[in-house]
Amino acid sequence: MDFETYLWTSLAAFLTLAIFSFLYKDNPFYKFAEHLMVGTATGYFSILLWHNSLYPNLFAKLSDGHWYKVWLDSSAPWYLIPGFLGALMWTRFSKKYSWMSRWPMALYIGISAGLAVPLEMSNRVNKQLYAMMSNISWETFIGSGLFDPTSALSQLIVLVGALAALSYFFFSKAHTGAFGVLAKFGIWILMIGFGASFGYTVMARISLFIERVQFLNRSWLKTAFDDANPNHSIWFPLIFWLIVVMLIAYIAWEIVQHLKRRESPAA
Repeated sequence: MDFETYLWTSLAAFLTLAIFSFLYKDNPFYKFAEHLMVGTATGYFSILLWHNSLYPNLFAKLSDGHWYKVWLDSSAPWYLIPGFLGALMWTRFSKKYSWMSRWPMALYIGISAGLAVPLEMSNRVNKQLYAMMSNISWETFIGSGLFDPTSALSQLIVLVGALAALSYFFFSKAHTGAFGVLAKFGIWILMIGFGASFGYTVMARISLFIERVQFLNRSWLKTAFDDANPNHSIWFPLIFWLIVVMLIAYIAWEIVQHLKRRESPAA
């Protein structure tokens, strides 16, 4: 690894440690890394939005490429309507005219809801129901010589679990008697599903944490003290120790501030 690459890798390592420092508490290092990430992401996605959406879908259709002929030579001048509605969104920054932004916002939310509802019903409800019912093979319950107890138990749990979970949301009937038992079983099914989803999310975050630790160890720490590297430079360990000294200085400053607060009469 050459010096320039190691310098950028050290910056990434420093920002990673700055983000991890939030595990202790909110501090200037974390704020710097957070603001840098938000600013970089905002700038990146702004340029991406201009080149992939705003220019090809609006300005390119209103002009032949000459800015002074915008919409005058366009064969599709009706594209001015979405452009005008989009411009109204900027009135949110004016206390006097912010009410005008409600028109494009209402239109946007209405169209989005109209597109999302049938799509969600098709992808999340109908297909899930079809997948649940299509996997049920009645031959596993009553089949002749093909009975598979493992598959039958699995399908029975899926069928009863789905009906129990749905029965919990059936509020037109009191949850008493046998129906109440089924509804309570539905609560257990829902909790198992939520727990599995939460566990999956935690595993994803842990995977990110492990990847960052491997990055610090393999790409940064080992490179700093890898004497076998032909491009190894005295600057590699120097940058490493510079970051370590910076973190130690911050911890010492925090300890001093804590002792001052304890000795202060106001505390």
